[in-house]
Amino acid sequence: MSKYTKDNPTSIQKMFGSIAQNYDKTNAILSFQMHKKWNQELVRHVRRDDESEVFLDLCCGTGDIAFTYLAQSKKMRKVYLLDFCQEMLECAKEKSLQKGFERYPISYLQADAKKIPLEAKTVSLATLAYGIRNIQNPQECFREVYRVLVPGGRFGILELTRPQNRLLRFGHQIYLKTILPLLGKWLTNNKAAYQYLCSSIHTFVPPSEISRMLQEEGFQQITLTPLFGGVATLFICQKPLLQVENQSP
Repeated sequence: MSKYTKDNPTSIQKMFGSIAQNYDKTNAILSFQMHKKWNQELVRHVRRDDESEVFLDLCCGTGDIAFTYLAQSKKMRKVYLLDFCQEMLECAKEKSLQKGFERYPISYLQADAKKIPLEAKTVSLATLAYGIRNIQNPQECFREVYRVLVPGGRFGILELTRPQNRLLRFGHQIYLKTILPLLGKWLTNNKAAYQYLCSSIHTFVPPSEISRMLQEEGFQQITLTPLFGGVATLFICQKPLLQVENQSP
């Protein structure tokens, strides 16, 4: 049994802390640089040109999604980067300085994505990339995102999934079970971490189940877009602009 398990969030926290410094380099190699295009697609689908945008990136890792968003928006935005791993947040802070984003009002929050430390209806856009499969109860996370979003606010999820095509799925399974853990060990000296990540993809609920959870929390206009044959899936949804309240006759 793996020493890393979603039922023990502290173990996952330690795992990400152990690979934080090599996280970007490893992702680039393991995804053959495709993750950059996927990240851009996520931001492109949620981004708007509203002057008052407030952006929240959950499970932010080293900040790739948030910094892609800032690079695309070209405007002064309030940005929250949230992750439960302090080492990842430290890497994100370093990257912000390297990319010249220190002039933006960026807040780094070490917190649980199921307990977002923000007031209700204060966020315009929220994203969650490569993180929902590591959260023990995704439904609680979606409920929190719905709470902090303003009416009409958008929520985008990007996650690694299993391809539907049988041939592609077979090749994908071989890659996950054999090649990726070995590369992960070589690049980070932590083979167990990448064995867990492979397992988390295999055991992750199907995209249709994520869509159902989002709908159950009240999100509307839910779209699912398979990327690279379903190796990744992009979910986009929106909090209703108008809340219909029950009225007594």
